[in-house]
Parts: sequence; C-alpha cells; structure tokens
Amino acid sequence: MPQPQPNQSYANHKRLDPLYHFALSLLTVAAIILSLYLVVDALADGSSLTQPLLFVCFALIAAITFARLRQYTLKVQDRAIRAEEQLRHFILTGKPIDSRLTIRQIVALRFASDNEYPSLAQRAAEEGLSTDAIKRAITSWRSDNYRV
Repeated sequence: MPQPQPNQSYANHKRLDPLYHFALSLLTVAAIILSLYLVVDALADGSSLTQPLLFVCFALIAAITFARLRQYTLKVQDRAIRAEEQLRHFILTGKPIDSRLTIRQIVALRFASDNEYPSLAQRAAEEGLSTDAIKRAITSWRSDNYRV
C-alpha cells in the first residue's frame, strides 16, 4: 500500500528519482571514463583504436540521451503546468495570466494556494520575482506530488 505524501513546503518540495539521478548518472559518467581509459590504453600499447573509439561513441550517445531525456520530460511537464495554471488563474480571476510571467515563474506559482495565487502571480510579474523568491513567498502550499 503506498505511503501518503507529507504536506509539501519549501523545505521538502524537491524530488529526486534515485534510479535516474544517482544510478543512471553515475553509470553514464563511469562509461565515459572507462571508454576514455580504453582509448589511452590502446594508444599506449599501439593496439587498434577501433573498439575503444566505438566505446567512446556509445558512452557519448548515452550521455547525450541521459541529458536530453531529462530536458524533454521537463519541457512536457512545463507545458502541462503552464496550461493548468493559465486555466486556474482564469477561473480564480476571470482574466488570463500575465504575459510577463516566464514559464519558470508559472511553474513555481503552482504551489501557491488559491487564496494567494492571484496576488502572488501579479507580484511576480510586476517585481520579476525569481522562482526561489516565489516559493519562499508562499504561506499556504498546494502540493504537487507528480513532478520529479
């Protein structure tokens, strides 16, 4: 049975996926280091570079895939959050969200309760608040336990 999530706050809102953030990242770095070692070793003993260079190519493909996979996932999540928050802002205020807000500001605003969301969104647009400043300004958090 899944354990209930604790109430989110500024202190505990960041989430990590251990398999992705630790295991896969370490394996990718290890593959790059090992493949470069094989190239240096082949150069030192004069053996063929074909296989070591192939390993370097595969390690670089893995590293690029690792980085891009995360970027694509976050971009899709950001688009969904932007759509949700635009609708939420319209429902709460009857007006579209301020066009001066960046996607990062909108993503940070998703944690604000309905009571403080409109005023904090306006303040963020007018003052150009950073995402960290927006999150720190929230007094009543609205949990988002889906984004990693």
